[in-house]
Amino acid sequence: MKQIAVALCLLTGSALAQPVQPMPTASAPVDELLASSPHVEIANGLIAARITPPDLDNGFYRGTRFDQAGIVTSLTLKGREFYGPYFERTAPDVLDYTYDAEGAVVAGPDSAVSGPVEEFAPLGFDDKATALFVKIGVGILYRPDDAPYDHYRHYDIVNIGRRSTRVTKDSISFLQTLDGAGYGYTYEKTLRLVPGKPQLAIEHVLKNSGDKPIHTTVYDHNFLRLTPGNDGIRVTFPFAVKAATPPAADLMRIEAGSLTYLRPMKDKERISFPNTGYGASAGDYDIEVRDLKSGASVRIVGDQPIVKINIFSIDRTQAVEPYIAIDLPPGAEKRWTYTYTYTAP
Repeated sequence: MKQIAVALCLLTGSALAQPVQPMPTASAPVDELLASSPHVEIANGLIAARITPPDLDNGFYRGTRFDQAGIVTSLTLKGREFYGPYFERTAPDVLDYTYDAEGAVVAGPDSAVSGPVEEFAPLGFDDKATALFVKIGVGILYRPDDAPYDHYRHYDIVNIGRRSTRVTKDSISFLQTLDGAGYGYTYEKTLRLVPGKPQLAIEHVLKNSGDKPIHTTVYDHNFLRLTPGNDGIRVTFPFAVKAATPPAADLMRIEAGSLTYLRPMKDKERISFPNTGYGASAGDYDIEVRDLKSGASVRIVGDQPIVKINIFSIDRTQAVEPYIAIDLPPGAEKRWTYTYTYTAP
């Protein structure tokens, strides 16, 4: 568990404090990026989803923070949109996100994502014998100096490994095989629309094919867009929620197993805080986010125990971020699945 604690520190050390940054010198509309980047559309008769594959030259997401495979830029049920970019513009010199002079949200290359995106803690970042380290779902990256790992920072990609994609009418699978920087693995991620149900299953298979153990964590950022400002959003858990640093009392009510937004979030208002209260059972990975006004909701069920949860929101998006631990000796394999059930009255 010591290795998992180290991985959590690496991944979350700067997660709660957004970096201070200047106004971007130039930015581009996200609509242009969406229109020009490759995408795949899948459907099951209830849900239609638009998913972008990894592409370092023309892809929608080319950052080094999140798993590049399977970015969901749209998912609709009964005409109701659940995802889509939380930002209006992008700029290469922005860390995380900021606002331009007109008040538009401008995202940097490593945070310009959409939907249920995942981030793994880095492997081998503190190994002083090499300047190379690994992020699963991205590849082998270059550490240019001795500064601590910062997931808002963009690192040069040295090797993406071998990638392949398989598409059916209701699913898309991504395979990445990588060997280098002291690590080796095969990682398959499948986004599957469950036949006859308003559900998306995100299935993972990670096998350690190298000589070093893989100790890491992964979380899903879950950039959800149910209603502007998040007014009337309620997040429920199967355990009593305990917020380490709760937001203002006029913004959110925290009681028993729920968080309720009491008013619209203000322009440029931001909350980010960890929750506790969960136990060691995978049964605690059962979270619902509901718009009390419209009745639209998403239920997220995982099959692994939670090791950390963070809540993040700005007025454009609401995010519940559950973390799980991965501890694989050489030759071992881990499978895990998140199941999303959507409701659109």
